[in-house]
Amino acid sequence: MKHSYLLLFFLCQLTLFAQYCTNVGPSSTVDSNVESVILSGVVGTINYTGCPGVVGLQDLTQSINVSLNAGASYTISVKFGTCNGNYAGAGEAWIDFDQNGNFDTYESLGTWTGTPPAPIQNWTFTVPPNAVNGVTRLRVMHREGGSIPLNPCATYQWGSVTDFGISLTNGLDCTGYIGDDQGDAIVVTALPYSDTRSTEICYSNQNYVYPSPDIYYYFEPNPLMEQVNVSLCGANFDTFLSVVDMNGNVIAYNDDHVECAPQSALSFDATGLGPVHIIVEGWGSLSGDYTIQINSSYVGLDDASPDAFKAYPNPSNGALHLTGNSGVYQLFNMSGQLLRQLDTQDGSAFNLKDIEGGVYLLKNTQTGQVQKWQKI
Repeated sequence: MKHSYLLLFFLCQLTLFAQYCTNVGPSSTVDSNVESVILSGVVGTINYTGCPGVVGLQDLTQSINVSLNAGASYTISVKFGTCNGNYAGAGEAWIDFDQNGNFDTYESLGTWTGTPPAPIQNWTFTVPPNAVNGVTRLRVMHREGGSIPLNPCATYQWGSVTDFGISLTNGLDCTGYIGDDQGDAIVVTALPYSDTRSTEICYSNQNYVYPSPDIYYYFEPNPLMEQVNVSLCGANFDTFLSVVDMNGNVIAYNDDHVECAPQSALSFDATGLGPVHIIVEGWGSLSGDYTIQINSSYVGLDDASPDAFKAYPNPSNGALHLTGNSGVYQLFNMSGQLLRQLDTQDGSAFNLKDIEGGVYLLKNTQTGQVQKWQKI
């Protein structure tokens, strides 16, 4: 079952970057607090002493950091204590190994429940061999009155939340995996367009709708496009598909398409539309393999119209004859780039042998009618 409230939230949300939740932690600086954190890495050591308490998130990612190797084991020592009175609570720590912007259940290093004063907790953990190289976060949380498992994005009255910087090495090298955010989106070239990828590795969560990894495509409709069709049918996981403009306004979205649920597909009107981002992600935290298919219908393209002009032979090796309507014709490639202007006042036969082989669009500038023509 899908959660419609998430979709409603999405429709109202204009900012696309989610990343780590930072509006978290306590509203009070007294009582329960992490007293110390010690973690020695392959380079550097975290040696942190808490108190006095800090409201909200204490972000030390820039000032206290350590390097860890994928596949290696380490021990983190955490003392859950207090800056004043002793009260029962719970504690937990996470490292975002896959760098998707979330502290997932499998990224928990250890948990604690009790009442300070309590012994130091020593948790030995192994960095997954497929952890993603780069800079990520360690989050340590203490919540008075809390219970395990803790929500790493929770707000509450007493306790503490502290983030430290972690540099992961010897893991997955994600260099070249473009499309992780709107600033590095995959550019859609000429339609029809097809691209096969996986969201399972090297992609993070940049979109608010679900916490799953997402991939961004940049698409700029050309003036001849009328309706653009996008499909994830055939993906091996439950998908969610959305289209937003450069300001983050939602153009279209789909969760379960009627023809291929639980995969997604949608269509949107491209008339007068500027550049957009097409975003692929999974429902919930799901990820997997997919092939995105994008195609379009074109304004005035009506082969069945009795008064439509004719372009022949079609396909052709370069010879082109135009009959049915006189006037000026424009020849576009499928990306909307104007290649030639053909004026029938100079005759209705044209030599286009120098045009590269492929499918093109011919538009009558007076009637607006459009026909496909293939050069072989």
